[in-house]
Amino acid sequence: MPDWQKHHPPLPATWQRCDAGILPLWWERLCSQTSPQSAALYAAGLFTEDRRRPIAQWFNPAFNAALLVAPETSPEWPVQRFGIFYAPPNSGFTRVHSAPHEWHPREPRKSPTEAEAFRAAIDEAERFLQVEMDFV
Repeated sequence: MPDWQKHHPPLPATWQRCDAGILPLWWERLCSQTSPQSAALYAAGLFTEDRRRPIAQWFNPAFNAALLVAPETSPEWPVQRFGIFYAPPNSGFTRVHSAPHEWHPREPRKSPTEAEAFRAAIDEAERFLQVEMDFV
């Protein structure tokens, strides 16, 4: 059994991991709440260009809901941060308020590293999905 499965129960079957490319759902949801111009600037352009890596993404087709872990700061900032974004069933968009999942790119070997920050954000996102399933 992989290490990550030892620490967390498996996600409910309705949530599917799909990290290949950012789902169009994110852009549609953000534009429905703001203008396309504002949406293009959100989270350093995360949803206008599928260029920011790494990402982790889950989709629930039964509820038309999604969860995303992705870099949310501009690449030139001295401290980088992974954000957790949630698209609840059928409509809406929100940033999940969580512990900061940050790293310092100018000190790549100093903990937390980018990989450690990403893993911590994924762990928190999976805990969020476990709780969210109790409400949908």
